[in-house]
Amino acid sequence: CEVVVRVRAAALNFFDTLIIAGKYQHKPPFPFSPAAEFAGEIESVGPDVTEFTAGDRVIGNIGWGAAREKITVKAAILAPMPPNLDFDHAAGLSVTYGTTIHALKDRAGLKPGETLAVMGAAGGTGLAAIEIGKLMGARVIAGASSDEKIAFGKKHGADEGVNYANADLKEALRTFTGGKGVNVVYDPIGGAQGEAALRGMDWGGRYLVVGFASGDMPKLAINLVLLRNYDVIGVHWGAWIGRDPQGNRANMAKILDWCAR
Repeated sequence: CEVVVRVRAAALNFFDTLIIAGKYQHKPPFPFSPAAEFAGEIESVGPDVTEFTAGDRVIGNIGWGAAREKITVKAAILAPMPPNLDFDHAAGLSVTYGTTIHALKDRAGLKPGETLAVMGAAGGTGLAAIEIGKLMGARVIAGASSDEKIAFGKKHGADEGVNYANADLKEALRTFTGGKGVNVVYDPIGGAQGEAALRGMDWGGRYLVVGFASGDMPKLAINLVLLRNYDVIGVHWGAWIGRDPQGNRANMAKILDWCAR
């Protein structure tokens, strides 16, 4: 059930730097190659592999070790590339976009017409959340720590923006929604803005815990979860893809189709 892939491009993300520094939850033994995600061509297939053949163009994610000329991987973790997509762009789609479509589609159940607030909107997962949120029909509010980052988020499709370095995030989210609050918060940052974002949600809002790029975990007011019928939802994409590889492959097929078009 394995194939050999000749790697044509490998991508690095924020968590790759944490792995290299020994600060991530997974600590591979030294020496190791970094880079979780990659794009390349299948060079050979094992006897039990039926869905791929030599020469197929594919993308995948292996946690670490993709910064090599060739890698051996399970066929189940690969997704076929559209013919009009290049390796450099394809290599950067698995982690940020895979995490985000899982968060918004599978975990939050984001619906057309709902309002999505994206924290850290100028980062990799933030930009993915803006783009995918718009494709799913949501109104998107970009949250970031500078006006330049807000402008960058709007360039990628955000409808509104709030600089939470100099504005009250809770009040801004409520102002943008006529006092109601947002339906979904996508938070890969954590830190001091977490509770403010939680307080800026509408009744039945869903708060997606994606990561803690700020280095601090937010102190959420658990009473609000009860009083306003909130959901606080964990998004551990890396663990989920091992439990549901077919679900992840379907998500990546959607991402690849969107990107190719």
